[in-house]
Amino acid sequence: MAQFDLIVIGAGPGGYVCAIRAAQLGLKVACVEGRDTLGGTCLNVGCIPSKALLHATHSLHEAEVNFARMGLSVDTPKVDWAKMQGYKSDVVAGNTKGIEFLFKKNKVTWLKGWASIPAAGQVKVGDEVHEAKSIVIATGSEPASLPGVPVDEKVIVTSTGALALESVPKSMVVIGAGVIGLEMGSVYARLGAEVTVVEYLDAITPGMDSEVAKAFQKLLTKQGLKFVLGAAVQGAEVTDSGAKVSYKLRKDDSAQEIAADVVLVATGRKPYTDGLGLEALGVEVLPRGQIKTDGQFRTSVPGILAIGDAIVGPMLAHKAEDEGMAVAEIVAGKHGHVNYGVIPGVVYTAPEVASVGATEDQLKEQGRAYKVGKFSFMGNARAKAVFQGDGFVKMLADKETDRILGVHIIGPGAGDLIHEICVAMEFGAAAEDIARTCHAHPTFSEAVREAALACGDGAIHA
Repeated sequence: MAQFDLIVIGAGPGGYVCAIRAAQLGLKVACVEGRDTLGGTCLNVGCIPSKALLHATHSLHEAEVNFARMGLSVDTPKVDWAKMQGYKSDVVAGNTKGIEFLFKKNKVTWLKGWASIPAAGQVKVGDEVHEAKSIVIATGSEPASLPGVPVDEKVIVTSTGALALESVPKSMVVIGAGVIGLEMGSVYARLGAEVTVVEYLDAITPGMDSEVAKAFQKLLTKQGLKFVLGAAVQGAEVTDSGAKVSYKLRKDDSAQEIAADVVLVATGRKPYTDGLGLEALGVEVLPRGQIKTDGQFRTSVPGILAIGDAIVGPMLAHKAEDEGMAVAEIVAGKHGHVNYGVIPGVVYTAPEVASVGATEDQLKEQGRAYKVGKFSFMGNARAKAVFQGDGFVKMLADKETDRILGVHIIGPGAGDLIHEICVAMEFGAAAEDIARTCHAHPTFSEAVREAALACGDGAIHA
């Protein structure tokens, strides 16, 4: 029976970061992972492979549309799907092997197999039971199912199957207009598929600032995606020619059908805790499947903690990483902390959409006095030079104190631009602090400064 200070169950972004940080803090650490590779959903069948396909198809768009505008004459590019899949796999392999190297470097023991917790302080992997002073559950999540929509990962697929289709479909129905559905839908739209997104709500990307969501939908529609909103999916079935989705329009309860080669079910994710033995242990689980924790990630059983998608909060890799760092520090006797008010969210379409802090809708609900500073990327010289003038930066600041309350960006490099705001909000900065900070020219980041200026006396280039 091996003994450890900490055993982390799951080697996704939350788990592997937790294990490495705890080892850096001097603890004897093991991490349990049943996959053949480390990195969890994110690196294997989530964030990383999807970004590879997004990059590849965005490059295809550049070659098809923008090369000629820049005086670059090339033959019409052809898609070699098998080779693109190989590129995606190489990207995944490089990242997962990198984590394996980091485990060795930091002396983290990889316990290969699937874990259960027979008792507090014990983790069983295969036939072996290991002891640990503390256990962190970082088992992540899995795609949520939809009644009447049987997934076979060939014709009716989740995000996992959508990353590895045998060929590019001529048509695709995406059920759910959230981040995953829109990212994968935009990949296949650029590859030539006719993509229709069916969403239960009356707007896309639930929780996004409504002004940004409307602009986002218009841009995606311009790119060829079709949207059926306010539609309650009743079921889906595989047919001789592909699949068929039946739904009812909520406005009039009329029954509708739509056929496609492939159906992508992108209706969110749910915590994955199967096989751990939580019920027998007495670990309290919330109605939606998340493990209940206190403010220090502790579960109802002493010595067992939980982080990431397994607990309440946005299902984001970087949220899990932050919690992994914090819980490692807590286990090591330090003071780990996560600022949940400053966790950015990004949609990696083209253009990207990024946000942090409150939306305007939330501020209205709170009755908060606020001001808005907006700046369009059409006024940004760098964006116009690279044909990415669509979108804007929207900054929300307290009306009295000027403190930044939230920022929402739709435009080029939004996922990177948002972090200037994250740092600013961590320091309690005002919009004027951003406005008075010199930004290099010509860069996309100038649009952020201009939005900050718009919160005061006005933007310069608007």
